[in-house]
Amino acid sequence: MAAQPGETSGDGDALWPRPSKTRVIAVANQKGGVGKTTTSVNIAAALSMHGQRVLVVDLDPQGNASTALATEHRGDVPDVYQVLVDDLPMADIVKQVPDMPNLYCAPATIDLAGAEIELVSLVAREARLRRALAAYDAMEFDYIVIDCPPSLGLLTVNALVAAEEVMIPIQCEYYALEGLGQLLRNVDLIRAHLNPTLRLSTIVLTMYDGRTRLASQVADEVRSHFGDTVLKTVIPRSVRLSEAPSYGQSVMTYDPGSSGAMAYMDAAREIAHRATVS
Repeated sequence: MAAQPGETSGDGDALWPRPSKTRVIAVANQKGGVGKTTTSVNIAAALSMHGQRVLVVDLDPQGNASTALATEHRGDVPDVYQVLVDDLPMADIVKQVPDMPNLYCAPATIDLAGAEIELVSLVAREARLRRALAAYDAMEFDYIVIDCPPSLGLLTVNALVAAEEVMIPIQCEYYALEGLGQLLRNVDLIRAHLNPTLRLSTIVLTMYDGRTRLASQVADEVRSHFGDTVLKTVIPRSVRLSEAPSYGQSVMTYDPGSSGAMAYMDAAREIAHRATVS
């Protein structure tokens, strides 16, 4: 049973407020290596550990989110590709994450790499994921987190059309804001033509190294551009964040006391409480 608002969890931390309706969040940035998958998986895991029912949709052909959530995504496993291209019902591919009763995953296999080409000729190609989620009983979830590939192709467009919120991880490094303008222009275009409810709700600063002046300068610059859209919590560089997926776990279960796990827990808490004021 999912917890109700106001109840408390076993660790003494009040269970976080549940949104009044399902929040569908696309985690996007066309730059690779900025922490999209790490952010998607760990935010989802943290939310699920505090009474939220969460579905992670792996929309990246590399399938890294599926790996981190110990969800089989090799061989002939039904995956998001068949949902988008062959109209397989979403319910046929969603699997519960082992040992995480509130967390579910819709896996991606390498077949998804061909979806960009095959979607081109299909009717309403930009809205295939939205239609699949609408046909699925998404009401049972508090959050649907979509892990996008590092591109601005049709897979990412499908995510942005299906979502109501965009979360952008930005690494605290020199080229942090490079290319971000194009992503924001795409968000504006999709809002204007395909999904008027879409909004940039969250920016997460990742790979923060407090020992360098550059990291704090980048953080200050991002905050000056985007204000309160940026989470107060920053995600530090952490070996544990890199290690956890190789054990088929999020860092939340792999090493809950690590700096990365505690940072993602704080970030997820911010996101959950924003639901009450958005």
